[in-house]
Amino acid sequence: MSLDERIDSLKAKHTALEEAIEKENARPHPDELEIVGFKKQKLRIKDEIANLTHH
Repeated sequence: MSLDERIDSLKAKHTALEEAIEKENARPHPDELEIVGFKKQKLRIKDEIANLTHH
């Protein structure tokens, strides 16, 4: 996988996590632990994207 493909894949995962967070928040009783987990994953992906684009 090329660097650009890796970055695109990470961006797609980041977007999917954002959608999962929005979907969970739209529920009558959102699972806060699940949301926190999604947000942590998003941050890890964001950091990885930053590392790949700055090297």
